Amino acid sequence: MYLILKRGLDFMVALIGFIAISPIFLLVLVTLLFLNKGKPFFIQRRPGRNEKIFRIFKFKSMVDKRDHQGELLPDHERLTGVGKFIRKTSLDELPQLINVIQGEMSIVGPRPLLIEYLKLYDTNQKRRHDVRPGITGWAQVNGRNAIQWEEKLSLDVWYVDNCSFLLDIKIIFKTVEKVIKSEGINASIDYTMEKFKGKNK
Repeated sequence: MYLILKRGLDFMVALIGFIAISPIFLLVLVTLLFLNKGKPFFIQRRPGRNEKIFRIFKFKSMVDKRDHQGELLPDHERLTGVGKFIRKTSLDELPQLINVIQGEMSIVGPRPLLIEYLKLYDTNQKRRHDVRPGITGWAQVNGRNAIQWEEKLSLDVWYVDNCSFLLDIKIIFKTVEKVIKSEGINASIDYTMEKFKGKNK
């Protein structure tokens, strides 16, 4: 029953939240328009509920600097000072409220990962796609980048099996607490988690 009501709650919370944070949204947008040469958003195709592909929106925290061969430089060399700040404060996630309003994401749920991972999940791990992906989730408040892939995916499936209104409220409050304390991120904000390679790889 809650999963049926969850979509309506998501829409209302996302719409009210987007209106409430619109001054901050516009400030970050204008700042990144200048810093990233007119490209304030990072847009990427990700799998959502039932593995349906959608375009996720985030504020762009890295510039597009390339080497002499035309390849993008490592993440830590492209991450700007402003990019570090919006990552640390999770402001880069704000545009995903648009994804929630459009029905592609939820406020709380397993984070939407890369399309290339779909073929690497085992049967149980695939169940993380039985619900809409979220801006924050159970794995994020239990380690974020600081836990390994097997544990992170296990936490995602645990959420699918135990999803409830009270659990979502708990996750939201724990998310706010962790953002304020900057917890759950590896020691260096430059860090990007190693890609998932599947079991025994």
